[in-house]
Amino acid sequence: MSKHNLGSSTKNLIKDIVIIVVAIAIIWLGLQAIFGISNPFYVVSSGSMIPTLMVYDVIVVEGNTPFEDVKKGDIIVFYSPKLYEQGTERVIVHRVSLEMGEDPKIVRTKGDANSSSIAGTDYPITEKEYLGKVEYVVPQVGYITQILQPPINYIIIAVIIGVMVVKHFAGKEKKKVEFQYRNDESENSFNDKRDSEYAKSSDKDESLNDDKKEL
Repeated sequence: MSKHNLGSSTKNLIKDIVIIVVAIAIIWLGLQAIFGISNPFYVVSSGSMIPTLMVYDVIVVEGNTPFEDVKKGDIIVFYSPKLYEQGTERVIVHRVSLEMGEDPKIVRTKGDANSSSIAGTDYPITEKEYLGKVEYVVPQVGYITQILQPPINYIIIAVIIGVMVVKHFAGKEKKKVEFQYRNDESENSFNDKRDSEYAKSSDKDESLNDDKKEL
């Protein structure tokens, strides 16, 4: 291979890498904007939420739901309150089981697989420990984190979730268009029916006029 061809291949490779990096960055920034949180996804690492969430499931978290709007039954992501006070940010995903206070708001959570709430882990959860509400679950994609090393695993997960989000919003838009199309069809059908009735009425009037003429 000549030096010219080698140089050209290297330039093309660098160009492709730059395009991929830019595309991933756009997807990542887009996900952050859509879900309103700096890190929109986490990999489930324990069985405390089985069967709702399995180990290696990827959860997509949205931070657009204010803590004040969190209610019993919601699955939320938060820092362990006990460890957070000690300066350690251990992320937990559990279901809200009880509202303990209103001013300020305090909630208690519990893992679906746990027999009861754990003090210092499940409560007291306040706004400062709250990260967001679970919006989507992508089953078993987290296995990638065990097979591949960072940052490749995070890039692949980001791409998968990005595609999922695009499909989700595309599906909503499609339903909206179909609904509008059906409304238009219904309106046209109503107009056709009304025109048909009008035509029948006109024919009837003409028939009456003809009868009058014969008389």
